Amino acid sequence: MLGLAYRARKCSLGEETIVKDIQKKRAKLVLIANDTGAQTHKKLTDKCNTYNVPYVIVDDRDTLSKAIGKSQRVAIAILDQGFATKIKSLLG
Repeated sequence: MLGLAYRARKCSLGEETIVKDIQKKRAKLVLIANDTGAQTHKKLTDKCNTYNVPYVIVDDRDTLSKAIGKSQRVAIAILDQGFATKIKSLLG
């Protein structure tokens, strides 16, 4: 499902881009790898909490990276409500 969202260009990657999407209320769901560095983890979760964007702590960065076919990704923001709802239901 993540790969599909990525190919449909409904994801944003990279810490700065994700933070901007959270602030502009474009992010509908943020997926954070459980092995993210403490500083990045805190920054992303604080932004999500401040702007009321749901986030989910998922498997390690390798699993997250393989899902979209990119290497070393620690966080992904889903920009589409449909994808966000489906991914949330599959995760939990």
